[in-house]
Amino acid sequence: MAKGKVSNAVGTLGDYLKEQRTSAQLSLRQLAEQAGVSNPYLSQIERGLRKPSAEVLQQLARALRISAEQLYIRAGIVSPDDGVGGSVELAVLGDPHLTERQKQSLLDVYQSFLAMNEAQAGVAAPVEPVNDDD
Repeated sequence: MAKGKVSNAVGTLGDYLKEQRTSAQLSLRQLAEQAGVSNPYLSQIERGLRKPSAEVLQQLARALRISAEQLYIRAGIVSPDDGVGGSVELAVLGDPHLTERQKQSLLDVYQSFLAMNEAQAGVAAPVEPVNDDD
């Protein structure tokens, strides 16, 4: 993922979190406490300075009573455009038996396979025979 895309996704995530927090009538401190994260860390997420892990996003979603999938999309972890990847990515992110590092490694490998297959599909396009009689 390009660096600019990450910061845009994180900025969008922060704005969305702040919007959800204010509509839930929670202070920054209250949400941080309910989600089990520090107040400064949550503030940095809202301002787009930090990109939280999938686990932190789950905790925030639980505290805000919203879909974790929405937060994953906003954070750029899951792409709504991929008709393919969403369920695999969500399954990996939702597995309580994996560490955050293992989840990220699996997602990286999965994304590399998708990219490789896409590249091969572009290269291996069928070539029509040329008719020299014309």
